[in-house]
Parts: sequence; C-alpha cells; structure tokens
Amino acid sequence: MRNLKYIAAIGAAVVLFSCGSKKSQLPEIKPDIITEHVKYDTDDPAIWINPEDASQSIVFGTDKDTDGGIFAFDLEGKIIPEKSIPNIQRPNNVDLRYGFPVTDSTQTDIIAFTERERKMLRIYSVPDMQPLDGGGFPVFADDANEEFQYPMGVSLYKSAADGAFYAIVGRKTGPLENYLYQYKITTQSDSLVGFELVRKFGNFSGKKEIEAIAVDDAMGFVYYSDEGDSVKKYYAEPSKGNEQLAAFGQEDFLEDIEGIAIAAYEDGSGMIIVSDQQQGQFNIYDRKTNELINVLNLTTTETDGCEAVTVPLNDTFKNGLFVAMNDDGTFYYYDLGKLK
Repeated sequence: MRNLKYIAAIGAAVVLFSCGSKKSQLPEIKPDIITEHVKYDTDDPAIWINPEDASQSIVFGTDKDTDGGIFAFDLEGKIIPEKSIPNIQRPNNVDLRYGFPVTDSTQTDIIAFTERERKMLRIYSVPDMQPLDGGGFPVFADDANEEFQYPMGVSLYKSAADGAFYAIVGRKTGPLENYLYQYKITTQSDSLVGFELVRKFGNFSGKKEIEAIAVDDAMGFVYYSDEGDSVKKYYAEPSKGNEQLAAFGQEDFLEDIEGIAIAAYEDGSGMIIVSDQQQGQFNIYDRKTNELINVLNLTTTETDGCEAVTVPLNDTFKNGLFVAMNDDGTFYYYDLGKLK
C-alpha cells in the first residue's frame, strides 16, 4: 500500500494538470517497443498469448478507416501480413478470449471487433484468422433510431459461472439508458458461431460518448468509460441484473476518460489502467477497491485503447505486457513491471 503522502501527491498532480496543461509533467516512462505504422489511424489493441511459445504471441490492433483493418504485430512491433485482416469498414475496438467451442470436440481462440460502417460485430478464429460469423452480426438492429445502430466499443466475457461466451457492445451515439447490448455467442452445427441478444444495460451521462469497455472475467465485472463523466461498473453476468455498482474517477481526468485495461493476477490482485487522453497520462486503480493508486506518464499522445497481460512473454516483457495506442498510427509496448 502506498502511503498517504504519496496519494495526496497524486491528487495534487491531477488538480494541477486539470488547470490547463495538456502535457504531463510527471517523469517520462518510455516504451520498450514502438510498432510499425498502420495505414490510417490506430485505435484499440488486443493481445493473444501463444500457448505453445509465448515469445510468438501476437498483438492485434485496429486501423480505423473506411478502408481499414485489423493489423497483427509480433513482439518486436513488426506487422505480420498473413495474420492481419484487411478491408474492414471502420473497425473500432477489438477484444480476445480463449477456448471457444466451435464444435463439441474443437476449440479455438477468438477475436471480436466492431465494423462500424456496416453496423456489424465480427468474430474470427485465432491464430488461423478465419471468419466464424458468416460475414458479421448486425447489432442494435432493434433500435428505431438509426443513429443509435453504429457500434464502437466491444469487450468479450467468458463466464466463470458456466463458461458461456458473451460480447458486450457499445455504440458511437446512444440513449441515456441501455447504451450497451450484451450478446451470447453460441456454437452452431456448421462450425460458425451464433449470436443472441440477452440483455440491454448501461447508464450514459449524455456527455460525449461511451467507447472503452473491459471485462474482468474472474471478478465478474464489466467497466466502461462514460467519457465525460466517470468509469462505471456493472455485473458482467446477465442473470445478476442491471444495477450500476459503482462510478469512479470523476475528478481524476483532464477531459476524456478513454481506454481501459485490466491487469489481473491469479491471487485477485491487479490494476485497472485507464487513459487520461488529453493529459497524456494513465490513471491506475486498484482492481479490488477501485481506488486511485498511481498516475503515470507513458509518453503516448491522445491514447484511446489499451490492453494488458500479466504473464511473461520474452526477455523484453518478463513481467507481462502493456500496449497503448498512440495517435501517430502506432502502438507502444511496455514491460508491465514499468507500471507498478
């Protein structure tokens, strides 16, 4: 636990930087690796840990444009063309889970990403990168307001209760209630996946938008950034209801509250890492208490999405990996130990 003087210093720093400065004055923490540039505009990463050789793990990142795609990078930041997915119409956010049962006897890891201009959610197998969705699943199709039908944020959830897989999807513009839809991802007889709406939930302040969504599978919570208001917390399990459990971070950000990464350890400890976009900083909250415990300057600019894994990958990332989007069309990689 950090002492009270340190926590007070963090609070003072947040107040100071909120008075007009848009460049962090905290000590700089440089990335270990910067990826090659995508074609257009980076937005959100996901990390796949190779179960056979962690040093061959892959970072997936969205390239947000009408002629965009999902880029795959190795741990040196080099693009892997054969693992990338081109010709996606404005992909926004991407997420990943392990061990989806494609058939009764076959499992695969999956990534899901929103394809905003087609109003679709897409699902591909990893690492062979085959589409499992028959071209995509329409989302928010029952909303009479067409402006509320364009997806943006997404997080996958694998239930600790029964092993079911879900996609929790947000939208570019939405109502003050039920901003998020939760869909169950099911196994079909043709080796493709099915998609079933199981609930609508999520309050919206009406300020700005909601993009970043992250689920802590082990704890059973979903967090999302209501960008002009707070980080909000709900149960991820549909059967536990739609009551908002908490809202935090209201005074901790200069302007937009953006990407959320959950660094989760098996003993229940961990960090919730949230991008303070205009300040160029990351606020770190305790995984259990949701209390602010640190503020870091990772030298990124205008960060949207971020992601973290806590297992060793190679000699560079011995403590795990944190990945953050940078606004020059790259992603920054850090050994996770730098954030502690």
